[in-house]
Parts: sequence; structure tokens; C-alpha cells
Amino acid sequence: MNGISYGCRGLAGVITGGTSGIGLAAAISLAKDGAKVFILGRDEMRGREALASIQKISGGEAVFLQCDITDKNAVLGARQAVEKSLAGSKAQGLNFLINCAGVYREERLENFCEADYDELMNTNVKGTLLATQAFYPLLSKNACVVNIASDAGVSGNYGCPVYCASKGAVVALTKALALDFAPHIRVNCVCPADVKTPLLEKQLAQNGGAYNEKDMAADYPLEKIGAPEEVAHVICSVISPANSFMTGSVILVDGGLTAK
Repeated sequence: MNGISYGCRGLAGVITGGTSGIGLAAAISLAKDGAKVFILGRDEMRGREALASIQKISGGEAVFLQCDITDKNAVLGARQAVEKSLAGSKAQGLNFLINCAGVYREERLENFCEADYDELMNTNVKGTLLATQAFYPLLSKNACVVNIASDAGVSGNYGCPVYCASKGAVVALTKALALDFAPHIRVNCVCPADVKTPLLEKQLAQNGGAYNEKDMAADYPLEKIGAPEEVAHVICSVISPANSFMTGSVILVDGGLTAK
């Protein structure tokens, strides 16, 4: 994606789950484009490594804030830190918020327990709500919120019903907030299918050898799984000021999977 400009120079925004995978790829692309990015994540070591990657690859401006998005006080603390940083800069509030933090659990309904349900719903749904609620007052006019859901939240999938339900909730939330935040703030949803991230690596490691990356790729019309940078490109395109007529949209980035 080298050489692509999204028109984000001088903009500032927050990316939850910005320390790895799709969130980190989006942070690198936006920082390379001239935006200031605040990346939120739970793991301080991973956050420092992500920050070093962003600065090395993009040469742009980035700030890491340790934050568990399922904890309201932690999210409000992150907002205070962002607000303080913005007060000392030329930025007029936040121009974008990317709700990328999420967890995946592959388990059939008959094997599910309440703790599994709580982990998925607290991170994927409650975390998205808390982050949006907290950073909403800092969003400037014409800002854009991008929620990251999943193809599984649109069409369902085998063996992960509660995960599907959590991402389906994010899709519905996107549409509702697009109406509530109009006309000055846009809200859209990007729904990736399988993407080669640490989350996918963890999934493959936990499946007991039932399938591998090659097996997964064979399910796609494009015969491959996605790269984080490919999804990041779509996210940045949605955020771009040139996309000012798009809100309430659900954009699938799934290698043709849902077209089957």
C-alpha cells in the first residue's frame, strides 16, 4: 500500500486494540499518512513494541496508552490522557476512532460457559460501547468512527455462535450510532474474514490440529486469507475525508467468502 494517500495529514485519532494485527496495521498506515495515532492496549510490553514499529516504519507520531477497554475507569483514564495531549497540540479534537480491540473463541453452544460468554461480550460489545461513549465528547465535527466486526457477524459461521452474536451486535450498534451521531459524525463498520494476525495464530494453535491456514484459505474464492494491511487500507479509506458521504455502512473484506 506504499504511496497511497488518504488525506489524513494533521488528523488525530484513537485505535483500540492498536498494538497488534489489524489495529497496528491501521496505526502504521495512518501515521505514515501524517496522522497522530493514540494506540490502546492491555499489554505494556506489546504496546512499547508496537510504538517502536509505528515510529520506525512510518516515522509518524504515535502514543501508547495502557488500557483495558472492558474497564470503564481505565477507558476514562485513557480519555483524560488523550485530552491532555490534544490540549498541547494543534489538533482540534479527535478526527477518528477505530474500535478494533476484540477476542475470538471457537466453541459450540453446548460447550459454552458463562465465563466464555462474558469474555466475548465484554470485550467485543461492551468494550466498543465504553470506548465510543468515552471518546465521543472529543470527536470533532466531521469525525469518523470505524467499528471492526466480522463476516461472522453478518452471515454467521460454524462452531462459534456467541462470537457471531457479539460481532452481529457490533454491526447493529454501528447502524444505530450512525443515525444518532448524524449529521456531524460518521459511523461505519468493517467486517474482515480470516486475517493473518496473532489472534488467528492463537486460534490455529488451540484447534488441536483440526485445520491449518492452508485449509482455511481453500474456503475462499480468492484462495487465500487476508493480510492486516489489506484490511487497514479499507479502514483508512473509510476514515478519509474524501469519504464524507459514507455512514451506517457495513463493508465486507472477506475474499469473496460471503458471496458463495
